[in-house]
Amino acid sequence: MGKKKEKEKKVKPLEKMTAKELRELALSLEGIVGVHAMNKNELIVAVKEAKGIAEEKKAGAKADVDVRSIKAKIKELKEKRSLAKEAGNSMLADAFRRRISNLKKRTRRAA
Repeated sequence: MGKKKEKEKKVKPLEKMTAKELRELALSLEGIVGVHAMNKNELIVAVKEAKGIAEEKKAGAKADVDVRSIKAKIKELKEKRSLAKEAGNSMLADAFRRRISNLKKRTRRAA
C-alpha cells in the first residue's frame, strides 16, 4: 500500500497539487529560493523552470498579471503623488491618484 501512494504522488499534475505539496517539491529541487514566500502560481512556474518543463500558452488567454509588480508601481506612484501635492501641482497629483486607482482595481481583478 505504501508503494501505491508514492506512485500516485509522481503522477499527480502540478496544477492539481496543493501549495503545501508544491512547497515540499520545490524544497527538494535545487535552484529554487524563497519557496515559503511564493504563492501557488509562482511555485508552479518555479518548479516547471527547475525541471525544464516548457510553459504551455493558451490561445486567447490574457497575460498573467503579477500583483507584486503592480503593487510596487502603486507605491512608486504614491511617492510621486505626494511630491506633486507638496509642489502645489494639483492636476498632476490628481492624475497620479487616478492611475493608482486603476492599478488597485487591476490587482483586485487578478486576485
